[in-house]
Amino acid sequence: MLKPSLIVCAAALLMLNGCYQEPGLVQDNSYDRTKTGALTGALAGAAIGYNTKGHHKGERAAIGALLGAALGGAVGYSMDEQANAVAKALGTRVNNDPLAVLDPENEIIVSKYPDHVRIMFRDDMMFATNSARLQPHAVRKVEKIAYLLQNYPQTVVGVAGFADDRGSYEYNLGLSERRARSVANLLSVNGRPLVKGCSWEKPIAPNNSARNRALNRRVEVYLYADRNAMTDPCR
Repeated sequence: MLKPSLIVCAAALLMLNGCYQEPGLVQDNSYDRTKTGALTGALAGAAIGYNTKGHHKGERAAIGALLGAALGGAVGYSMDEQANAVAKALGTRVNNDPLAVLDPENEIIVSKYPDHVRIMFRDDMMFATNSARLQPHAVRKVEKIAYLLQNYPQTVVGVAGFADDRGSYEYNLGLSERRARSVANLLSVNGRPLVKGCSWEKPIAPNNSARNRALNRRVEVYLYADRNAMTDPCR
């Protein structure tokens, strides 16, 4: 009979290698969150099964590992899937290059992280100067994300607005929050998104030139599988 530890490993490997990749997507095929979710789920499931009272702890650990890997991998794959689907809908690709945010030609950047997906919109393509009203082409972009979110009802959404350092901190705080809320209002298909205005906090580049200030003016959308994993976007 296989040892429980071998079954745990087999379960994790099964989840890491058994993910279907939808054809035709401009996608990142690394599926890091799927792998992390499956492995974490397998280990947690094994621990719970092993520590449950009763006989046959080895068998319970193996069963717990299989169930945990399945659940953890499913959550991870869903987030990977969302990153690719969002990128395709917005006419771009998943881009995890940390230097991508410094290229002003990248008006929209979709990135995936271990526990969430981030969509960054450059401010200039979204709003007129000092306005929180979305421009028509920006509305269409955000609505594409809202449409996709209907397929992922468990996804938790956060939206944050960022400004440059021209004007007072308080003025930019209000403007960045209003802009974030304009985007969030279109993304409320899964419930009300968490909204945050960050003023000039967390700049991408030093506010020492018109080019850099344009980089810092942005709205970011965050897609999480777990509300408890959400962090303060301004920090």
